[in-house]
Amino acid sequence: MRYTFIILLLFILISCKGNTDINKFKTGTFKTFLEDSDITSIAVRNDTIQIETYNNVKDTFAIEWKSNFEYILTKLHPKSELDSTPFHVKITKFKDKSYNFKAYYKGSNFKQKGSAIKLK
Repeated sequence: MRYTFIILLLFILISCKGNTDINKFKTGTFKTFLEDSDITSIAVRNDTIQIETYNNVKDTFAIEWKSNFEYILTKLHPKSELDSTPFHVKITKFKDKSYNFKAYYKGSNFKQKGSAIKLK
């Protein structure tokens, strides 16, 4: 029992070391980069809406935070079946002003990895 307590205490202390406030990624302006690609976009996010600009085209998404590390984007004005499919994003690692993520369309094997930098 004592060893379990010690291990739990060490885990908590290690987890808190260098802790960054994850909530600061819920709002603001972000530049997003996709892994293994030159594709970037700019997203402006508040607590319920994300407006993303890619190749001078703006898309508006409803954003629903499932936890501090996971959110779902749903396009407000879909033009196709794929556009109406929810896009799940999971934050896998974060630093002071950036985070890495994995993302996928609901019900699809398609996966993306990337990173986002908070601009303001």
